[in-house]
Amino acid sequence: MAPPTFVIVGASLAGAKAAEALRGHGFDGRILLIGDEPDRPYERPPLSKGYLQGKQDRDAIFVHPAQWYADQAVDLRRDTLVTALDRDRNTVTVSGGETIGYDKLLLTTGASPRPLPVPGADLEGVLYLRRVGDCERILQTFQSASRIIFVGGGWIGLEVAAAARDAGVAATVLEADDLPLLRVMGRRIAPIFADLHREHGVDLRLTARVAEIVGENGTVAGVRLANGTRIEADAVVVGIGAVPNTHLADASGLHVDNGITVDASLRTSDPDIHAAGDVANAFHPMLGKHIRVEHWANALHQPDTAARSMLGQTATYDRVPYFFTDQYDLGMEYAGYTEPGGYDDVVVRGDLTSRQFIAFWTAGDRVLAGMNVNIWDVNEAIQHLIRSGARVDRVRLADPDVPLEELAAG
Repeated sequence: MAPPTFVIVGASLAGAKAAEALRGHGFDGRILLIGDEPDRPYERPPLSKGYLQGKQDRDAIFVHPAQWYADQAVDLRRDTLVTALDRDRNTVTVSGGETIGYDKLLLTTGASPRPLPVPGADLEGVLYLRRVGDCERILQTFQSASRIIFVGGGWIGLEVAAAARDAGVAATVLEADDLPLLRVMGRRIAPIFADLHREHGVDLRLTARVAEIVGENGTVAGVRLANGTRIEADAVVVGIGAVPNTHLADASGLHVDNGITVDASLRTSDPDIHAAGDVANAFHPMLGKHIRVEHWANALHQPDTAARSMLGQTATYDRVPYFFTDQYDLGMEYAGYTEPGGYDDVVVRGDLTSRQFIAFWTAGDRVLAGMNVNIWDVNEAIQHLIRSGARVDRVRLADPDVPLEELAAG
């Protein structure tokens, strides 16, 4: 009897970590890891942080050394597109026409940048950031451009704008809302990031809506806003969100709702197919609902659960959601999960003006999420507090002299 074949579609951080986990949990069958990029799997945070800022070498972004895939008998197919998924026959078809059978399939297809739907969006010099090639085009633009416009004041837009300013490039950030990061941070914390960027020379334009990207000879020359204002620029970087890559799941009839719907074990509606990373809308036992998290920590940690589940083991993904950012001299870690209107207060421990504080998003007397800014070695305690569900007194929560561990004990 032939050994089983496990196919992973998406040669991403999640895909590579899934292959690693399968081998680590004793799977000795065939593993195919298929990706449409020319590079072997790499981590994406450096593309808007260390690598983009010139603090990391290119070699530092990769998940594994090149030899690892041969050593672990992982058949890495690069520059290969999966064009079809046949659930009745348990096969995938790849570019070139080859059909590959699978016993278990893992989809780690990630997400793609949301396109800006305005005239001129196809001009030369309109850039997005998702892949290492995108990062390197932006790096080249930092060398040649004197003025860059960033459309979108979310994490990607702000991180890349910070890298541009560090490189000496004039940066204008256009944000449709009346504060950057407003939906994520809320009105008490979002101004911290607005002030930070203004202090570093960013021209931050709020409630700004792009009507057109203006070009000359097929190349970006600026942006025209809905109010008629024209802003000159040599390039435009668009960061207005991402769309999960669900085309294979859609076409094959898997259940899709803001990503591929999976249970807490990362199983899809087909028991032979799992999904992990940015594309997975997973049921979270602690939160009691499905969430799709587009952050590095999910891509790093979900694959172990997916691998164990694919192997028939009992496995549940219930880690507290986590992400981080580095902008100028501000470093931040955020743990937990909230939605706009899903909390009733933000409790601050520390000093907002000095940008050394911990902020807690609370509902009633429970902590839903916490963010430590320029304060370190506390995020594990914040996660423990969130997971504990302990009732907290807000005065004590705001008091730096009260240990977080004590609050988690109730």
